[in-house]
This record gives sequence, structure tokens and C-alpha cells, in this order.
Amino acid sequence: MADNAINPEKRIPPDVLILISEEAARHYKMIPLSLSGNVLDVGLVDPEDVKAQEALNFLASRNGLIARVFKIGEDDWAKLMEQYAGLKEEVSQALEGLRKELAEEREKVAPPVVRKGGEEREAPVIRMVETIVKHGIESRASDIHIEPTISKLRVRFRLDGTLQTVVVLPVEIAPAIVSRIKILSNLQIDETRRPQDGRFTTKIGEREVDLRVAILPTARGEKAALRILDPTIGLRTLPELGIIGRNLEVVERGIKKPFGMILMTGPTGSGKSTTIYGILQILNTDSVNIVSLEDPVEYYVDGVNQSQIRPELGYTFASGLRQILRQDPNIIVVGEIRDSETAGLGVQSALTGHLVLSTLHTNNAVGVIPRLIDMGVEPFLLPSALNIALAQRLVKRLCPDCKKAVEPPEGEKEIILNAVNSMPEESRPKVKPDFKIYRAQGCAKCSNKGTKGRIAVFEILEMTPELEKIITSGEPTELKIEEEAKRQGMVTMLQDGVSKVLEGIIGFEELAQVVGLSSHGNNNGAGAGAGKK
Repeated sequence: MADNAINPEKRIPPDVLILISEEAARHYKMIPLSLSGNVLDVGLVDPEDVKAQEALNFLASRNGLIARVFKIGEDDWAKLMEQYAGLKEEVSQALEGLRKELAEEREKVAPPVVRKGGEEREAPVIRMVETIVKHGIESRASDIHIEPTISKLRVRFRLDGTLQTVVVLPVEIAPAIVSRIKILSNLQIDETRRPQDGRFTTKIGEREVDLRVAILPTARGEKAALRILDPTIGLRTLPELGIIGRNLEVVERGIKKPFGMILMTGPTGSGKSTTIYGILQILNTDSVNIVSLEDPVEYYVDGVNQSQIRPELGYTFASGLRQILRQDPNIIVVGEIRDSETAGLGVQSALTGHLVLSTLHTNNAVGVIPRLIDMGVEPFLLPSALNIALAQRLVKRLCPDCKKAVEPPEGEKEIILNAVNSMPEESRPKVKPDFKIYRAQGCAKCSNKGTKGRIAVFEILEMTPELEKIITSGEPTELKIEEEAKRQGMVTMLQDGVSKVLEGIIGFEELAQVVGLSSHGNNNGAGAGAGKK
């Protein structure tokens, strides 16, 4: 047990506070204070209370954590307990209002109570959904998950790629919550056996935010997933996304060409669509006609003719691509190349005077060419059709308010120096022998997580005469393409990430996890998985 002074004004991050319920905290006079790795710091008024210790150990082990106990004064504990407010308090108030209203009207919890006129906005279920959505947007969450289980309705936010439970509600109100979301999204309220997709718009302050809704039937009821599409966050410039230096020069050359393909690669959730939107902001002028096929349309962009594919109606990427070629486009965006037909049509479009932007699932940039050939594209067509292939992963940004320069451990130092020394000279950062990297301790502004937002690491392969010879030789293996990539000065994802580590943008641990250094301790760093959006 530690016996440190506890600041009663300390702000406890919401994702830490929810690790111990308010009921348990009040009963055992304890409160979670902070989380570092798998160690949960907890303040106890009476650390000698055996029942409190047993309860704390159970709660911590249930979450895979180790509890570290601090003695806390009862007045300080009472002051800190006031932080069990915010989202839970607002939702609880709405829940209590719902219970009273249903008791008065003797109605079962079913579709939400909808009243006429101004009373509609005051209906408890409506307030509950508004509160959940508002807090999700204000927390900068990318997704809201509302999930029924056997005994509870769990609400989770995805923050910087990680899901966190923010509130637990009675499971019996799940149909009412989902029905309200369906009403907002113009979905069928009485259809509970099939998945449904929709979207709606809400206003937070002076900005409008779109929410994309997916309803999924599960064994315990319908689950709702809401993707938050905030234009102020989602639409960014290329440098804001992390495309800098040599990579930015290559992308700018690629998009200035009047035709050809620009392919974004990476696993689901690695930010490919966001990069396409970033490129579109440069290309979107009055002098060009841009038409996109998307599944689904995420951000609405003025000046871009965006079309949602509907496979159930036979409107696929392939059939849609045939149709939009009749729309006289200069620039075509295809959400994803999923099959041979779409790949072939995309290549043909690139060869007939169109700039084509699309995504492909490969692990790295050098894998794009073999992948297209596997999909049936003739190798001799690729040199003329492909401009650039871009691979990316998302990495959490260090919090700028609490990051500090530290001496890197010997193992990390060796990896960083090897990556720097193998970089092309024109892209190589200057590194002093006693260089420092950055780590964040956690603070109130980042909810004690040490990270705030995400940025991408990239590698970009450019079509060159030397690469054309490799492709047309009949043996365009990844090894040969990788050798050409090094010759042309391609910066790998690991090298790009190391540059961002040295600049203090990201932490080394995050980079190592994303580019898979545990199993790929080399300078390519291209065999990584990706985090969620």
C-alpha cells in the first residue's frame, strides 16, 4: 500500500472512473484514480478493510488489472466521488424520467415515447440518445457501440482506436434506444430480424456532424453501431494526415498527372478512405468532374458527385464504374477494388484518360503490383496505368501537453539508428549521438492516456522506367520490386514512423506495435496490422 497525498481536485479520466461502479465505490469507500499499463491506482479510506480489499481485487482482476492501493482521507474521497457525473448522471436522469413516465402511463418499455410538438424533445429516451451522441462527439470518439447483453445494455466509445465502456444501462430499455436511433435514421422500426443501415445529422454547437448507423440483430437483441463523421476531424490536408517530405513530393507528382491510378493499401481501418478525401481536397476544382463510388459514403464533399453502391440491387463497384464512365468524369474514385472485374475496369479507365483513386488490401506498397496481376490484370498494362501505390497504418499521437524527452533504451536506440542509417540520404533526419525520444505521462487534457488523436505512417512506391522493366520482364516478385523501391528512395513505414518518433509526434512503443517490430525487427516494417478508425 502506498500512502501518498491525494489531490481532491484531481480530474479522474472517465475511462478510469468506470472501472469501478459508483455503487461499489460508495459501499467500500474507494475510488479509482489513474491507470498506467495494467496497474490501477485506487484510493481507499480504510485500506485495512478486508472486504473492500477482496472486492477491489475482484474488480481489478475482472478487467485484467493489478490494483495499487493508496490511503485517502474521507473528505478527499467524498470530493472525488463528485466526478461520478457527466454522461452517467445525464443518462441516469433520463432513465429515471423514463421509468416514472412509464409507471404513470403503465406502458411496457417498447418503442420510444413520441409526443407531439415541443414535448417530443423532452421524452426521456430521446434525451438519453441525444446525451450519448453528444458525449461521443465531444469525446472525439470515432464510433459509438450500443450493445445488449444478458443482463445489461453496454455503451462503448472507440477513442483513438480503442473501445471503452462509458455507461451501463438496464437491458430492458434496449428496444427503446434502438427504436429511437432507427427513427432518426429513417429505418424500419418494426424490422428486427435483418440488418439495416442509415444515417442522420445532428448539430453540436455551430457544426453539423453526420452519424452513419448500422443495426445488427444479435441473440440478445439489436446492436447499434454509430460511426461519427465529423468534417472538422475527418477532412484533413495531406501534411495533417502525416504525408510529409519525400512522400508528399511523390503524391503531388502522382496527382498532377492527367491520368493513371493512385492506389491506397492497408488493412481495414488504416485510414485509406481518409487519405483519399485528403487528396480530393486538392483535386476538387471547378475545372474537373469528379465522380465517386463509395460503400458507404462517409463524408459529403461539395463539388464531388458521390454515389452509394447497392450490391443487393446489382449496383456494384464494377457495374457502377461502367455507368460513371458515361458521366464524362475527369477523376474517378472507386471505394475499393474487390474483384478482377473492378480491377480490370479501373486499369482501363486509367488508360483512357482518367485519374483513378481507389483502395486495395495488401500489407505494403510493393505488394500492389503482384496483387493486381493475381487479380487478372495484364502486367504490360501496369506501367502505363499505375502512378503510385501508397501503404499506411494509423499510430496514436503523443499528447503535446504531457510528453517529455527521455533517453531511449538500448534496444529501441539500436532499431532507430538502423532505420535512420538505412534511409535515403535526402530523407534522413539528423540524429545526435545522445538523441532523445518522447514519452507522455498522461494529463487531464488527454484523459491520462498519454495520447491524443492519431496520425498515419506511410510508404509510397512510384512508377519508374526501372520498375517498368521489372514488371514487363515477367517476374515482378516483391523482392525485385522492393529492391527498386530502395533504389528510388522509398521511405518505408518503419522509417517514416521513426522520423515521427524523433520529432516527438508519436511514441516508439506505439510504432513498434503498429509496424509489427516484435516479429519484423527489420527496416521494412511493412507487415503490420492496423488499428481501427
